[in-house]
Amino acid sequence: MDNSRPLSVVKKSLVILGAGGFGREVLRWAQDAGYASGEWRIRGFIDDNPKALDSRPYADYPIVSSVESFTPEPDDHVVCALGLPSVRRRCVEVLIARGVQFVSLIHPSAVVGSNVSMGNGCVICPGAIITCDVTIGNFVVVNLQSTVAHDAVVGSYATLSCHCDVTGFVQVGEGVTMGSHASAIPGVKLGEWSVVGAGSVVYRDVAPRTTVVGVPARMIA
Repeated sequence: MDNSRPLSVVKKSLVILGAGGFGREVLRWAQDAGYASGEWRIRGFIDDNPKALDSRPYADYPIVSSVESFTPEPDDHVVCALGLPSVRRRCVEVLIARGVQFVSLIHPSAVVGSNVSMGNGCVICPGAIITCDVTIGNFVVVNLQSTVAHDAVVGSYATLSCHCDVTGFVQVGEGVTMGSHASAIPGVKLGEWSVVGAGSVVYRDVAPRTTVVGVPARMIA
């Protein structure tokens, strides 16, 4: 008599860093991208607030750990769903030091063209378009319906909020935040860790660590 049993299938685990609004959105997009089926399962969230999901219908996806306490299991892969670039960098650096493996999440409805170089840990959201000959750094967020055009460069930890327009040859520095509906005309440079306010149109270079708003965008801080 054959007493053998089928070997259990070990699935890769996806863990979402951040259980705030963006993290909950990323959960759905990870499901759309196939991370809840086949060889993958979604294990839950990493968040410093253990009550972040209280009163919300996410019982199947619990808070598994805080950032400081997280120890990855052998099959864990983490996607970063933190909106603020400075917080994203701080938390990512803590987890990388512990040997965490990060993955990029590209929603099936996003368009990524030819000759696009993309770093690790990025999130490319539904409806985003990255055209061609674009360089994207590590841990970049390109949010809903945003566009990155030919020959643009987007530095690590940058956030393009919903409906942003990064036109050809624009250089977006490390840690830049572009608010919703912000745009930059061809060839301008957004200095590292600068902020472009929602709805602003950038016509000239933006200095590092400054904030610009308006049409045309002017420095306010």
